[in-house]
Amino acid sequence: MEQSLAALRERMRHAGVIRLYAKVLAPNDNSKNQVFLGSGFTSLNLLPHGEVTTDPSSVAGAVRDRAKAGLQFSWLSPEGISVAPDAKLILYPRYPEVRFSGFLRGCQSPPSDVMVSREPGRVLLLGVTASGRIIGYASGAGERISNEVLNGAWSSVGVFLELSSGSPSEPSAKEVLLERLRLIHERTWVESMKLGPGGVPKPYAARNAGGYTLEALLGISPNGRAEPDFMGWEVKQYAVSDFRSYRAKSAVTLMTPEPTGGVYRDEGPEAFIRRFGYPDQRGRESRLNFGGVYDCLRTPNHLTGLRMSLSGFDSGNGQVTDMNGSIVLLDSADTIAASWTFGGLLSHWNRKHAKAAYVPSLYRNPPPEYAFGGQVLTCEETDFLLFLRAVDRGQIYLDPALKLETEANGLVKLKRRNQFRVSHAVLPSLYHRHETVDLTG
Repeated sequence: MEQSLAALRERMRHAGVIRLYAKVLAPNDNSKNQVFLGSGFTSLNLLPHGEVTTDPSSVAGAVRDRAKAGLQFSWLSPEGISVAPDAKLILYPRYPEVRFSGFLRGCQSPPSDVMVSREPGRVLLLGVTASGRIIGYASGAGERISNEVLNGAWSSVGVFLELSSGSPSEPSAKEVLLERLRLIHERTWVESMKLGPGGVPKPYAARNAGGYTLEALLGISPNGRAEPDFMGWEVKQYAVSDFRSYRAKSAVTLMTPEPTGGVYRDEGPEAFIRRFGYPDQRGRESRLNFGGVYDCLRTPNHLTGLRMSLSGFDSGNGQVTDMNGSIVLLDSADTIAASWTFGGLLSHWNRKHAKAAYVPSLYRNPPPEYAFGGQVLTCEETDFLLFLRAVDRGQIYLDPALKLETEANGLVKLKRRNQFRVSHAVLPSLYHRHETVDLTG
């Protein structure tokens, strides 16, 4: 008897799969031509991958214009799970698009009959585990699983169909999150808190603790990892003036990656501050600061002399021209003071912002308490190109807060924070799908 989709789901779940996607294969989706995973870089949000690196090799004298990212990929077969060690994602920035390659080479039990074929009606299923592994299954044209996928009613994410890895009656991660946020909203005012060791909430009186409080209510431990917070969703709190207009009181911090190049990386952040920083503006003689706002439209900062620019990006068509490109801070001699490579930013952005929920909050004191609003912005299907285009337009900016302080005992104390921020109104433009959800309806 042919295996059913339900039986395959059960096998996938037993192998640790928590998310399951299906790609209906076109004739050109095969081992010779690679498998097309969509225009842009949206598919990178769904499939855990390694560091994005460029391919310096050439074919027939022509330099390859592509970058690649490794995968922890295996095939599921009747005999069990078989690793495909050469599986990788290929990024073609000039098109732009992503393709799946190397998935048969070196594998003990590959589904060659399906993946070499050009026959329409084939289906590729990709299961993602909590540890970042990907487990694939290839179903041939006319097989029961292919027919069930083709005839089912599924939501789509880019070129993929999103299949629940559990029971069809189980709520989705988004539904679970929104229900939790609804219950939190109905609690109205709650004391300011932070999740402590052992997952126990503890009072937390510091200002700007809305994020910690929401995380504690959701059971999220503050750990600074560049991973989503809640069942694959990044949850971000933002302060508003009231729960009528929901007008944001400040910009949203998107991510806080450290520079990967320039003086900052080569000589260290202390040398960077001593070279490009400035005396404390409040007259504290023992302290140097590096701050300001930097975007691609501003002139050089009057205190640091640095300006922001994009290398490897074509403003005219909004496309990457070089995956070795970066966001850079330059001085008047075009010395690279600090840089963030596209590859590093792409991985950071995709891990953290594939799915994001933005939750409004109010604050009152004393005692310090927060209330969380019933209108939540949910955003899905981001694309790193949308991020870069917003950087190019000056909408995403760098707002660093670095300081170097010499204490009375002569010890030097360094504090660093490099944050990319954006106006709340710009957030929807960073995603292909977004909606404002009324939790009270």
